[in-house]
Formats: sequence, structure tokens, C-alpha cells
Amino acid sequence: MKFSAIAVFAALVSSANGFATHQPVALTRGVARKASSLQMSTATETTNLAALATAANEARGLAMDSIAAAHSGHMGLPLGCGEIGASLYGSQMTYYAKDPTWINRDRFILSAGHGSMFLYSWLNLAGFDLSIDELKQFRQHHSQTPGHPEFPNSEHTTPGIECTTGPLGAGVANAVGHAASAKMAAAVYNTADHEIFNHHIFVLAGDGCFQEGVSAEAAAFAAHEQLDNLVVLYDSNEVTLDKMAEYTQSEDIIKRYEAYGWETYEIDGHDLEAVEATIAAAKASDNGKPKFIKCNTIIGKGMEETEGTNAAHGEAGVPYVDNAKKNIGLPDGEKWYVSEGTREFFSEVEAKNKATYDAWNDTFKAWSEANPELATQLDNAVHDKMMSPEEMFDAIPEMGGSAEATRVSGNKVIQEIAKLVPHYVSGSADLHGSCRNYINDAGNFGAGFDKSYANKNLYFGIREHAMGAILNGFGYHGLFKISGSTFAVFVDYFRPTIRVASLAELNRVSYILTHDSIGVGEDGPTHQPVETVSGLRVIPNLDVYRPADAEETVAAFVSSVTRKEGPTALIFSRQNIDQNDAVPAAERRAGALKGGYVAKKESADLELIIMATGSEVQHALKAAAEMPGARVVSMPCMEAFERQSEEYKESVLPSSCTKRIAMEAGVSGLWYKYASKVVGVDRFGFSAPGGIVMSELGMTPENLSAQIADM
Repeated sequence: MKFSAIAVFAALVSSANGFATHQPVALTRGVARKASSLQMSTATETTNLAALATAANEARGLAMDSIAAAHSGHMGLPLGCGEIGASLYGSQMTYYAKDPTWINRDRFILSAGHGSMFLYSWLNLAGFDLSIDELKQFRQHHSQTPGHPEFPNSEHTTPGIECTTGPLGAGVANAVGHAASAKMAAAVYNTADHEIFNHHIFVLAGDGCFQEGVSAEAAAFAAHEQLDNLVVLYDSNEVTLDKMAEYTQSEDIIKRYEAYGWETYEIDGHDLEAVEATIAAAKASDNGKPKFIKCNTIIGKGMEETEGTNAAHGEAGVPYVDNAKKNIGLPDGEKWYVSEGTREFFSEVEAKNKATYDAWNDTFKAWSEANPELATQLDNAVHDKMMSPEEMFDAIPEMGGSAEATRVSGNKVIQEIAKLVPHYVSGSADLHGSCRNYINDAGNFGAGFDKSYANKNLYFGIREHAMGAILNGFGYHGLFKISGSTFAVFVDYFRPTIRVASLAELNRVSYILTHDSIGVGEDGPTHQPVETVSGLRVIPNLDVYRPADAEETVAAFVSSVTRKEGPTALIFSRQNIDQNDAVPAAERRAGALKGGYVAKKESADLELIIMATGSEVQHALKAAAEMPGARVVSMPCMEAFERQSEEYKESVLPSSCTKRIAMEAGVSGLWYKYASKVVGVDRFGFSAPGGIVMSELGMTPENLSAQIADM
């Protein structure tokens, strides 16, 4: 291989010694204490170390040139983590760049998403379909290199991106979801004769990620469920954006992770031998403990003017790029430089990875032939294939029955969904008993007690934020559909993860949010959502279903598993709701699937349209009973309704009828798009039995009738 002699010398010196102000940290924690055995188990040829060191510096150069061209970006992490990237992509990870969606690839997640040029540089070097021209377009419109990594979607299709990251800490929790999904896949699909799932999840995170609480919640879950296929690399550079990290943190993070139950290591993140040995040891350790590697690094490494300071975090180093590149041995004046030797080295890496990939495909073929039913199930799961909504409607019995809470209806429906979609799983933030989303006879996921990784019910504990991020991790991993439940009012604990799921178009994810209104009653205003449902409706690409009865609940669930464009929130009541038996079940299902439909047609000339959703539809029907010219429209999902044709929307809400009123036990604002008057709840509730709260705040057919009379 042909490397610049200057570059090789500079890379090896830099890798071995860091900078004069930085003392290499020995392997001092956990298994890493056994330094000699680590080194013996991962002896790396000197030529490979030289190649990795050179690649690390050339990746730094790519990042510097791209950020300088954009005059925007975060330079500190790409420069500080060069050796980590070299080890992962050049040695330790199992992947095949020509098939970036191979289901048994190792996953890499950049939780510190602001350092995105780290990831883009390594994807280019590793042979993914991400050209130098795309690197030159960093942060530009229509490029495949947006400011923060984006999971492939309708806006960006960058290969090799496993998560949309940027909100700090969330990537760590997403990685926990990946790891749980991988454990589940191995348990469901591996057999005694064939192992088709055995990959690892790697995540690179910084101080900000570990200061955010979501990573702590997820770390506790990961250790408790013994996710030993997860490796977290902590870019410990002692810097945050405003100040040096010591200004805001003083904990011993190693002790914290040991207390959770993780296996911990601490190394010099610029010592390639240590990085190689420790990652290899972490991968090899199947001891029921996730792995935490504290990599002590220098932020902005190689840029003398900013390295080791908070100025290195962003693009402050742009004026010093040319000098920094020269300092690390890159050719003077050449931009986006990659040596012939590095390209040759990664060609060899690709050949090695392809051999692994080809061997796996042989195993997979044999497994498929031996297990045709499992193979079909897996193929359906990977490619998101399932019955059409209409076929599901035919397969799910009519609900019938008397008045009941939609959370109770939901419990009946989720059993049917689980039968029709074998890769559907669900979990709860300690509220299975209240939210009623437990899948019967499907067992509990995890380690210990009565749990198994093959089972379908996840217990997240009281960790809503982690739950949301773990759900997203399952969605990104791409093998299961998953829902998670809590009370609707607690959705604000994990709203950021719903926003990202919607942005990333994670249609494999849904949310079951019960106790949907002031009807919660005695628990009082802390537990009575009034702004919550509308707050979800304003998130782009999120469908929000608030069904009015059991048959609409069927449609809501069916939509949540068949929708292709993004996630769905299912909003269910605590209190009983009447069934609208005057409309056939099939019509209610079909109408609810469209987001809105005529729940009661006028018997005379149309004079008034009453719109409602959820528990208020029953009040609308009662108020309209004595009004021949009144039409009642049930609108369980505004978003789905807006996607219908103009002809359909006109048939439900004819523009000729301008006398319209809407009713919902929540804030009124969004309804003014459809109605000239709204009966809503634009205040917080109070503690009393639910019926009293509803009555006092106007959620009755009598008040609705009075409001109509005043129009």
C-alpha cells in the first residue's frame, strides 16, 4: 500500500503519544485491567496500525475541508475521535458497504450527532455510496450530508446512517433499542443449527449525551436486561460548548456505569493499540453486561489554536484548517485528500467483510430452507409486508357490546393485531395494567425472572423518555413493529422522541396513550390532559387517533400498523363511551381509517354540522338526535382526514354548510380550521369524579345543545 511517508510518521507519532500536554491513560477498568490478555487477543499487525493511523488523519482532513467549505459545522469531535473511527470502520465492525441494509451488520450510531462529518468521512473511506462530492456539499440543500445525521427517509437517503441524531443523549437510548431488538431477533430467529443474528451495536457519545437524563434511563434498562451486545464509546474530551466540562460536572462516570451494572473500560482514545484491544475485548465479552468504554481524547486534535478547548467544538477552527492539515502530515494545498494507500487498505477491508457477508448468506440460505415459515415471517418483517387494512378489517371480529372505555377496546384489538402481525411487540412505562396494551400469551421480554428475549411484552419501568427513544431504536433496527404505552399526560416526558420519529418517518413505531382527558377525574389536573392531544397534532407527520368507540379503535390500530409514512399516536379514554351502533361496524371502521366520516346523517335539509372526536362524539349524537337538519361528523384523526381527496372531504364537510360547531374535551384552537364555534376546555381541570369534572367544564350533550342554540 502506498502511504505518504510523512503522513505515516505523523500518524504513528500522533497515535502513540497524543500531544505533549496529554498523558496516555492505561487500560485500568473492568476487563481492561487484564491488559496483557487484551493485547494477546487482538494483536494487530504494525502495517495495519499504520494504515489505521493514516486513515484517522485523512478522515480528519475530510472533516476539516468539508466544514471549512460550509463555514458551518462541528469540528471538535471528528478531529478528536479519528482513532476510534479508524478502529471501528477499519477493523472491528462487521458490515458490507455494498449492502448497507444487511440485516446482520453491526450498527454504528453517532449519538453526538453534531459531529456528523466524523460519520460522513468514515462512510466515504469505508466504501459506502457517499462520494467526495457529497462531502463537499456538507450542510447544503439536497445533499446527502445534512448538518446532523438523518436516517434514510424521503428527504435524505444517506447509506450507513442508523439513527437520526442531534438531540443529545437520545442516540445512546436509540442504541439500547437497537440492542434490545437485536437480542429479540436472535431469540426469535436463530436455531440450534443456524445463527443468523449475532451483531453488535456501537454508539459514540460525548459529555452532553451523558448529562442528558435520557441516556441514564436507558443505561439502567440496558444493564437490567443484560444487553451485552451494546458497546458505548464515551468521547471524554473534558469540554462542553460553553465551558470546560469540569464547570458543570464532577461525577465519576465510570463508577456510575459500574453501579448500573455495565462492564467498564478506560483508555487513551488516541492510542490505536488500546482502542483496538478494548473494542475487541468488549465485543468478545458475552457476560450479560453492556460495555462502556471511556476514551480520553483531545477535542479538535491536531489544530493547535483550538485543541483541548471549548473553542474547538464548532467551526471556530476554520481559519486554521490548512495549518492543521499540514501538522498531521497531509499534503499541503490538497483538499479532500485521500491517499491511494488508504483506498487500497479499505478495499482489503471490504474484501474481508465480503467474505464474512458471503458466508452469512450461505448460512441464511440454509436456515431459510430449513425454516420456511420463519423465513417468510422474517421477510415480511424486514420488508414491512402485511395484510391491507381492508383484509385486517375482515379478519378482526366486530367488537359489539355495551359502553366501554376505548383503552378496554384497545386491549381486545391489540390481541387481534398481534395475531395478524407476528413481528408486532408492545411495552409500557409501568402501566400495562392501566393502559391495557399487554399482549396475552406472548410472554415478557428481557433477562431473569419469567422473561425471555423471544417474548413480546417489554417492561420499561418508569422511564418514559427512555421508552420513547428505545421504541425509535426498534424502529431504526428494522425488524419489529413496536408500541409503547403510558398516560397521555406523561407524553411530554418523551415528546422529543416522538418528534424525531415523525421526522425520521418511523412507521414501525406507535404510542398508546390512555386517560385522555379531564375524564380522568379524581387524580386532578396533574393527570388530566387538556393541551396534550392538540400538542401532538401539531407535530408534522404524526397521525393522532382519538377514537369514539370500539370499531373506531379497530381502525386506529389497523392504521398504526399499516401506515407507511410515519408513526401514530393512539389516544384512548379511561371512562366508558357509548357505541355508535346506529352505523354499521364496517362503515365506522372504513370512515375512521379516512380520519373523518359522517356518524349521523341529517334527515332533513342540512342546516348544521357538529364535529367531535373521542368521548365527545356520544354527546354530539345525543344533541343531534332532535335536530333533523344536523349532521354529526366523527373525526378521530385530523391528519388522515386531511390526506383524503377534496371530493371526499367535501362529501363529509360540504362547504355549503357554514354553520359548524366542534366539541372536544381539550383545548379548542385546532378545531377552528373546521368550525366557527368550538366547545372545548381551555383551562386546567380539577380533582373530582370524572363525570363531575366533565359536567362542570361543559362536556355534556345539554351544554352542547345550549351552545348550538346560541349560534
